[in-house]
Amino acid sequence: MKTDNADIGLVGLAVMGQNLALNIADHGYNIAVFNRDPGKTRKFIEEAKQSEPSHARLLPFEDLASFVLSIKRPRKIVLLVKAGSATDVTINALVPFLEQGDIIIDGGNSLWTDTIRREKELRAKGIEFIGSGVSGGETGARFGPSLMPSGTRMAWASLEPIWRDIAAKVDAVTGEPLEGAAPGKPIEGGFSCTEYIGPDGAGHYVKMVHNGIEYIDMQLICEAYWLMKNLLGMEADEIGKVFEEWNQGELSSFLIEITGDILQQKDPVGPGFLVDKILDTAGQKGTGQWTAANALELGAPANAIAAAVYARALSSVKEERVEASKILKGPVIKTESDKQAIIEAIKNALYCSKICAYAQGFQLMDKAQVQYNWKLNFGEIAQIWRGGCIIRARFLQKITDAYALNSRLKNLMLDPYFTQAMNEGQEGWRKVIALAVTNGIPAQGFSAALAYYDGYRSAVLPANLLQGQRDYFGAHTFERVDQPRGKFFHVDWPDPARPQLDV
Repeated sequence: MKTDNADIGLVGLAVMGQNLALNIADHGYNIAVFNRDPGKTRKFIEEAKQSEPSHARLLPFEDLASFVLSIKRPRKIVLLVKAGSATDVTINALVPFLEQGDIIIDGGNSLWTDTIRREKELRAKGIEFIGSGVSGGETGARFGPSLMPSGTRMAWASLEPIWRDIAAKVDAVTGEPLEGAAPGKPIEGGFSCTEYIGPDGAGHYVKMVHNGIEYIDMQLICEAYWLMKNLLGMEADEIGKVFEEWNQGELSSFLIEITGDILQQKDPVGPGFLVDKILDTAGQKGTGQWTAANALELGAPANAIAAAVYARALSSVKEERVEASKILKGPVIKTESDKQAIIEAIKNALYCSKICAYAQGFQLMDKAQVQYNWKLNFGEIAQIWRGGCIIRARFLQKITDAYALNSRLKNLMLDPYFTQAMNEGQEGWRKVIALAVTNGIPAQGFSAALAYYDGYRSAVLPANLLQGQRDYFGAHTFERVDQPRGKFFHVDWPDPARPQLDV
């Protein structure tokens, strides 16, 4: 096959890789494709010939040398392989065939510290490395994902035209997703859901936080469903119709939309609704855990995100929970009679908790940019997430607007729009959590979010006692309210008559 014929290459032809390759080809680019299993490559091309008009732009290869030589310089090669050691193995296999200035783009869910390491190692060899978060699942990859690239600006300049073409598009003013645009043609007033995030691992870090927010967003929705089912005795399809209605307003989002669909899906193999037949054990791939662990490492108060991770972990011990349910007793659930008032209160709890969850995610990114010497544009990040990705939502436009109003905003809850929303919604939020507690219905996400809100708005917390405890048993010192910040003291607690030591 002729060399220098492909505009870009892609390694890894699982479903995500196949769909991204088709997306790139649809937008007028010749793309070389390679998979370690040649049979998978051949099957992909055969299937594309039968159904995809752009299949002629797919250039299949069964050996790496020919694959690399087919790509125009500077070569751009996307990796969509399993994160971790498989990514390192693939990179090491490619390097002998690459030349200075060539670019490897890792589109997997890689740990950002691995991306920092890989970028540094490859830069020493004269090879550029971009770590790009890709969100939107299989459908997003095929028709327009949210893309979060990081690396050097020179590498981004080379990749940018392709990434902007294939990304999801939203209206540049309203933020509403733009559907049905012809591939390869610019959209009037459109914004591509991709932007340069920063150096080395910034892109994968932002994608990780996206996934952490996704965890809590999903958990909150599940708690709203569970409260309607248990407090109001509603059937799945009736709850689904509530979510459909919510999707027309401020809660409008991809996750709310699919929740309405899921709850109204009848079981295809028997009576009733499919959701009632799905085993209540949730899986996870690790990005939510990474988010919670890094929040602990950086000292960022992301307790709601952590609560969502713990909720999935608790769901996984199904057999233990079944046995515990026979031994550990709780209150009898009392069905509420004022259905519409409770539904409205649950809606308020969901929205207020969602604001807290996003506030925690952006607060964590703010801490990370200091730790890793990045400069993140939070308004742009919110806009990138507006289309294509799993957490895409109307709500994100309000975040973009908040950072446009104040680029140095310390916490989303302090933006006037979000402050008003929480002031107006917290009565229902508190009522719902009180009902959950008194009826023994778990609501970890709602409760953690409210604890964060109440803690953040408190000028004084009981940490004064905690610091006294630390000084008592470990001489960890403390500051005094009647002395300047940064001045530390220690007391000989068994003999407090001794003078306080200024340390």
